Amino acid sequence: MTETAIIVVAAGSGTRLGRGVPKAFATVAGAPILEHALRGLAAVDARLLVVVPAGLEADASAIAERAGVAAHVVVGGATRADSVAAGLAAVGDARWVLVHDAARALTPAAQVERVIAALREGASAVVPVLPVVDTVRSVEAARHSEGDVLGPIVDRAALRAMQTPQGFDAALLRRAYAAADAMGASTDDAQLVQALGEPVAAVRGDELAFKITTAADADRAESLLGPAIRVGIGADVHAFGGDGPLRLAGLEWEGPGLEGHSDGDAVCHAIVDALLGAAGLGDIGSLVGVDDPQHAGAHGEVFVRAAVARLAEHGWRPMNVAVQVLGVRPRIGSRRDEAQRALSAMVGAPVSVSGTTTDGLGAIGRGEGVQAVATALIRR
Repeated sequence: MTETAIIVVAAGSGTRLGRGVPKAFATVAGAPILEHALRGLAAVDARLLVVVPAGLEADASAIAERAGVAAHVVVGGATRADSVAAGLAAVGDARWVLVHDAARALTPAAQVERVIAALREGASAVVPVLPVVDTVRSVEAARHSEGDVLGPIVDRAALRAMQTPQGFDAALLRRAYAAADAMGASTDDAQLVQALGEPVAAVRGDELAFKITTAADADRAESLLGPAIRVGIGADVHAFGGDGPLRLAGLEWEGPGLEGHSDGDAVCHAIVDALLGAAGLGDIGSLVGVDDPQHAGAHGEVFVRAAVARLAEHGWRPMNVAVQVLGVRPRIGSRRDEAQRALSAMVGAPVSVSGTTTDGLGAIGRGEGVQAVATALIRR
């Protein structure tokens, strides 16, 4: 038996979502929220337990089968704490237990693995967190009919937003729940552990691990899940005049180099933006920083492989990429096959390369630089 068990809490009523069914069973992007959550856990080496409202056990089992996972279904209780306790009673002899909200259905598997890794490295309680980015104020007691009175701004530098899965030493979590009645109601498992005087470690969370609570949250999830196949476009331009050799499409060419903080490989950079754009993950600047000293002079391959890894973290992989290079030189056709092999190896999928000129129009036509336009097709 695996050392790790994951309790997926899916017993909430979903009143604020307004779909008329328990939240985890509401449909988003063509499948129940619970199905999306379980798909995200399919690659994790752990025993899965799903806690659901009474009467929905068969539905949960069917959802787990469609998601491609083996899951033990447990009937939950009146409160979240009751449901977690029910799941905890069914985990058997697992050494570590993760408690995960099914409503955080887009949580990347990489976040789950970070929690498990922290437990294996010696932590007894682990929570994924994100920095708080909004301005936060405290609220004083209501003084008039118009509502609450705002207090002072709270320093957000010391605040973190908590996510799931939260991971625990199984014996510690059992001890925390055994003492829970004396501590009062709680909707957070780490809080129960801290009430025992035990430390809670933090690992990096993920923006995709947001909780689907309201209709607006469901709309956001719908847009992110969307089709299983997506297309992205990226473009990059670099002028000649760099100090290093000319590098383009992952190859070294004769002639002066391209300007840029890295090697100026416009083809690789355009591919990065196309891949990230297809997955809705930003661009090359958000991936590595446009002026990070560690990437000074770095080859374009470094960025392409980093983009592919970022896609994998979020459940995407490239299917193919097409790149067109605009410029007077170098002549892409003379080494097309070599360039396609090099780029395909970086991307892990077929990459086609073509070249054209602009008939002398503009800076590119005058031979002052090179432009590349890439189109990427990715699949979930």
